[in-house]
Amino acid sequence: MNRLKALLRSVFGFSRTETNAFLILLPLMALLIFSEPIYRFFLVQREDDFSKEKIILDSLVAQWDFQKQHDSTSLPERDKFKFDPNTATEDDLLALGFPGNLVQRILNYRSKMGKFSIKSDVMKIYGMDSALYTELVPFINLPEKKNFVTATRKDKTDIYKKPEIPLFNLNLADTAQLKSIYGIGPVLANRIVEYRIKLGGFISSQQLSEVYGLDTAVINRLNNKSFIPENFIPNQLNINQADEKTMAAHPYIKFKPAKAIITYRFQHGNFKTIDDLTHIKTLKPETIEKLRPYLTF
Repeated sequence: MNRLKALLRSVFGFSRTETNAFLILLPLMALLIFSEPIYRFFLVQREDDFSKEKIILDSLVAQWDFQKQHDSTSLPERDKFKFDPNTATEDDLLALGFPGNLVQRILNYRSKMGKFSIKSDVMKIYGMDSALYTELVPFINLPEKKNFVTATRKDKTDIYKKPEIPLFNLNLADTAQLKSIYGIGPVLANRIVEYRIKLGGFISSQQLSEVYGLDTAVINRLNNKSFIPENFIPNQLNINQADEKTMAAHPYIKFKPAKAIITYRFQHGNFKTIDDLTHIKTLKPETIEKLRPYLTF
């Protein structure tokens, strides 16, 4: 051992204390290096005996198959069915897919002598999603609309037909035109116009999904009744002249990126192309692509 210590001191230039520490550390390092192969050889490759557990699992599987077969014959899967929202029970409404809070509102509405006269009256319940309504409308056991025509004047039914809404330019539409779309009230109409102003104009109908509160069914109806001209150029923001407040007001920039843009512009000079925005770490690549039509340099 003394010869080994003397050899280590002469080769590595260790002191006596460092030599003793090295001799203690060396076997610990060897143990750490070879512990994983030893563990794998003696423990991981050892085959465990799961015969007892296999017997228990086989018995459980046999019972489960029997129960499943029994259930399939006595409790068939329930499909959607016709219902009257004026008389349907709570269980019926839940089975049809109504959320629990919406079921409670329907029951409260009925308890206060409220009545559903036509199918679309269901949409008057607060929180009723138009997509769910579209799915269930074939099963609502109510008329499509009120019958204002008497038996002797059936030939004048066309008088009561709702007038067709003409196509309108989405970037020029006022709140009155937007409210003509079923599912858009004063709040949503104002929200669409305000977002359009902040954005600089819609260049794609897909941007309607960015307006808070517009669900898929309403967006589809709005797309069917509106258009965006192919040659439309939105209002553009000069990235080299706009101040922090102006940039932060744009829906695609917000406050932190606006501050970073101002700082970068102060340190490095004006932006030359939109690719220079990739230096702003708070702007994601997909956001930069969305900004491309709205910026000028």
